[in-house]
Amino acid sequence: MEKRLSQLMVAFVVVGLLVSIYMTIFKLTSNERMCIGSKDCSVVNASRYSEVNGVPVAVVGMGGYGTLLAILLLERRPGIFKANGTMILVGISLVGFLFTAYLIYVEIALIKAYCPFCITSQVSMTIIFILSVIRLIKQP
Repeated sequence: MEKRLSQLMVAFVVVGLLVSIYMTIFKLTSNERMCIGSKDCSVVNASRYSEVNGVPVAVVGMGGYGTLLAILLLERRPGIFKANGTMILVGISLVGFLFTAYLIYVEIALIKAYCPFCITSQVSMTIIFILSVIRLIKQP
């Protein structure tokens, strides 16, 4: 069960990382053709909420997903991550989930635009958080 939960987490982390990379490229290039299926991507990406202190939210996402992936891979090795990886993952994914909740609020209440790529990332982070909590509860 533990191995399956880790594999699922890796899969959702990779999805989130790929979306974050894609959205970073979109933010940096403003290539409207990348906004597949919805012009709301452009609205969200051009909003004042698309950056945190001048850093694109997608770059923040890349950092978060990259950190989660590194921990998931490092916890297979003996050492601090093997001993504490589950708790570290819960902490980082909790921060990611809370930031995700804020971004959902921003999209729904403030911007009133829905970016399918953002929603994909938000769903991924929510599932990652849920899986990390399940891993913590099932930990021997």
